[in-house]
Amino acid sequence: MSSLNPVYITAAGAYLPGASISNDEVEEYLGYLFGKPSRTKQKMLKQNGITTRYYALDKNQQTTHTVSGMTAAAIQSCLQKAGVAKNEIEFLSAATTQGDLPVPGFASMVHADAQLNQCEIASHQSVCAAGMMAIKNAWLHMRTCEADKAIACAGELPSRMFKAQRFEQQAIVKEKSQLDLETDFLRWMLSDGAGALLLENQPARHQFSLQIDWIDLRSHAHLYDVCMYAGKNKNNGKESWIDYNSFSEADNDAAINLKQDLKIVHNIVHLGVKHFFNLIDEGRIDPGQLDWLLCHYSSEYFRPQIVDLLQKGGCTIPPEKWFTNLHSKGNVGAASIFLMLEELLYSGKLKAGQKLICMVPESGRFITSFMQLTVVAPASAAAALSIHASDVIEAPVIRTSGLPVQEWLVRQLTSVWVDFESSLRQVPIVQKIYNGSLSLEDYKLLLVNLRQQVIDGSQWIARAASNITIEYFDIRSAFITHSRDEHRDYQILEKNYLACGGTYEELRQGEKNIGSEALSAFMFHKASQPNPFDLLGGMFIIEGLGNRLAGKWGRAIQEQLQLHDDQVSFFIYHETSDANDNHFERFEKAIQSELLQEAIAARIVKTAKITARLYAMQLQELGNY
Repeated sequence: MSSLNPVYITAAGAYLPGASISNDEVEEYLGYLFGKPSRTKQKMLKQNGITTRYYALDKNQQTTHTVSGMTAAAIQSCLQKAGVAKNEIEFLSAATTQGDLPVPGFASMVHADAQLNQCEIASHQSVCAAGMMAIKNAWLHMRTCEADKAIACAGELPSRMFKAQRFEQQAIVKEKSQLDLETDFLRWMLSDGAGALLLENQPARHQFSLQIDWIDLRSHAHLYDVCMYAGKNKNNGKESWIDYNSFSEADNDAAINLKQDLKIVHNIVHLGVKHFFNLIDEGRIDPGQLDWLLCHYSSEYFRPQIVDLLQKGGCTIPPEKWFTNLHSKGNVGAASIFLMLEELLYSGKLKAGQKLICMVPESGRFITSFMQLTVVAPASAAAALSIHASDVIEAPVIRTSGLPVQEWLVRQLTSVWVDFESSLRQVPIVQKIYNGSLSLEDYKLLLVNLRQQVIDGSQWIARAASNITIEYFDIRSAFITHSRDEHRDYQILEKNYLACGGTYEELRQGEKNIGSEALSAFMFHKASQPNPFDLLGGMFIIEGLGNRLAGKWGRAIQEQLQLHDDQVSFFIYHETSDANDNHFERFEKAIQSELLQEAIAARIVKTAKITARLYAMQLQELGNY
């Protein structure tokens, strides 16, 4: 075992649909059974302790999401936090209780929705323990070098199983005025959502990671009858809903309903605690060294029973070491342990060296599972970065002469900038700059991709100048001067690339990525119009990058990669150049001139919005030629 690779959870993502729903609102989403408030609701909610939850339903009982779509959103959140691109994922391990379709497998649906590149996948379909199965599969792939980066994820959407309208026909056929308790019970227990974990063989550079020490999972299905299930009714001679003469007949007989056998569900408590004690006896768990217990239990009703059995076995875990978000997120089945890990990882409560035990029991047909994690400090000793994703977003300062149209334009451009910089922080390459995970190859790829747009930059500015008529001589002159200043910038970029080990051949073979193609095409199109003053909006975005971000990015890149000045001068130069050469002052003079009328101001804003979107696309599509 010592020759196997260590594995770390380096990022976690979560997705919860819509707004949180209070207990008073639950029936507004699930619907009233037979038009009446539930008689069991208050009792069940008091027992389970859940106060808010999330549903992928609206108040018309219409489903608003898919479970695969929510899981894909959790993956996106996870990758954004890590600054890892989708094409870096080599293995996807996905879990759910019930997917959107019986066929194909859940992982296939998530893979498609997440738009990951070609990769190996695995689907895990159980109940709560399916999430732990997915994590273990990904962990083993990473341990044995089958993948360099893996995603484990889980999603649940049980609410659509409990919509009141689903039970109306059953009530007529069965001549009943209320729902069977084994199904009604679950209406107040389960909720929707998804979570994802990124697994790597190195800890994150600038945030805590969780090293996976071991995972132990045991099935006890041979001991008891099925407990939580859908697809049959017990003791009616049919083993599956597919054995009915029609699907309608199965539905009318409530065979498709999700059910919980309340007579045997309590067995999961002693099975889970027994498994815990076995791990102590084997030396895998040391209660004295335990800092956090993330115990997935479906209801507060079970927690005192767990605590009592632990204490009877001589193991007392103080309440402050228990971590759960059951009360605020609800019971999200297989995704619950992901949502707990995501919340705790970014809570600020963890310290390096702490031990976490994750406990996930399942009452489907009784599975117990445990995972031990160790909190690992950031891999980089230089944890204090000069730039952070949490830094305040500030638009470039624009001076005006106080005219109302100028003030309106500044307000609009400020709003555009805030949206633009916010979107940039979601782009993987930018996230790597902010979180300290940028590699030299990432940086070289960035330079190669920027080079094409930088070459075009002075050319579209010159074309714009040639289309400005003589009565706007001052503006035309400013465009020409700006083009002159910009036309050698690409040479600085090339020198940086060569200083980082690149070659002229690589530069000559470079081409625009699909974002750069779109950006250049748009800018040349605009520059070819008569008096293209709306290009001031594009200049605001591009020069704003130099004014506001280029220097910060350059210093952060230099700091992370330990580069020399001649390897990052393109970025640093843009900060000083845009200040010392009055690039932004030219922009200010242009909007202070008499040409700025309301119609032109509106066109400037629109062009700024389009340029911002296309520039972000250029960075999003690095290497996609």
